[in-house]
Amino acid sequence: MREKILLLLNESDDYISGEEISNKLGVSRTAIWKVIKSLKEQGYEIESVTRKGYKLLSSPDILEEEEIHYNLKTSLIGKKIITYDQVDSTNKEAKKLALQGTEEGTVIVADEQLNGKGRRGRNWVSPKRTGIWMSMLLRPDIRPENASMITLVAGLAVCKAIETTTDIKPLIKWPNDIVINGKKICGILTEMSSEIDYINFVVVGIGINVNTKKFPEELDSIATSLKLQGNKAYKRQDILKKILEEFEICYNKYLETEDLQEIIDEYNSYCVNISREVIVKSKDISITGTVKCVTPKGELIVTDSTGKDTLITSGEVSVRGIYGYV
Repeated sequence: MREKILLLLNESDDYISGEEISNKLGVSRTAIWKVIKSLKEQGYEIESVTRKGYKLLSSPDILEEEEIHYNLKTSLIGKKIITYDQVDSTNKEAKKLALQGTEEGTVIVADEQLNGKGRRGRNWVSPKRTGIWMSMLLRPDIRPENASMITLVAGLAVCKAIETTTDIKPLIKWPNDIVINGKKICGILTEMSSEIDYINFVVVGIGINVNTKKFPEELDSIATSLKLQGNKAYKRQDILKKILEEFEICYNKYLETEDLQEIIDEYNSYCVNISREVIVKSKDISITGTVKCVTPKGELIVTDSTGKDTLITSGEVSVRGIYGYV
């Protein structure tokens, strides 16, 4: 009932009477009053006027299913949204739900993560009500070897969503970081459960520093937030919804060919690695060179001092000018 009342309040341009809500939902006006009272306690600004009814003036910046669903323009991603006040990690929760058979497109959102994880087991700081901590559950019918490109799909979607909703243009540090002015604002962690030739599920975790005012000393030189970059607070709901919408568009294009050919030009336009000197280190390789581009298969093309091109599919990539690398 709470979600339905919020929907009626959101869709009404003027006051909506308790009687009208009662008739539409088939509930008592006392029950409606209790829901309205509860919403006000949560921070919703609702004006109540005798003989007119209720009018929603403003909504708090809380990440709840009803608010995220309202006016969300997707058909699959976010069809089911599960929100938590606090979890260990959204990826961990999404994997647990995936094993229970939860449907594709389900989105897990938390106001706080106690044990957020980044790439290669690193910790991700996720303080309460400051950022977007979310995971998407996917069940793509693709070859397992092509799944790593979904990280790049998500990176492009995040950049487009942030630019659209904040007018700040972020850039992608291949393969899974989003940066602004050389500092990290977002990390993406993609995990997969598969057999040799079949994917059981893919979980895409996204953590974005939205309204963080201050970082621990050890992170201050490498991390930032949208609030620090834009000098104002941003509504997390709006950014999150736009990410889901942009991701669905990019994801559908990716599924058509199981590569990035439909979005690679746009991806390269956001990629901070392009034309910069990088150091690449992995188990098998250690090279220094300049990045040409990212290929439709999601590989980084690095040209060394001899003019030799090397395709990079994974590894630690340091980019000159990013995270203090000079």
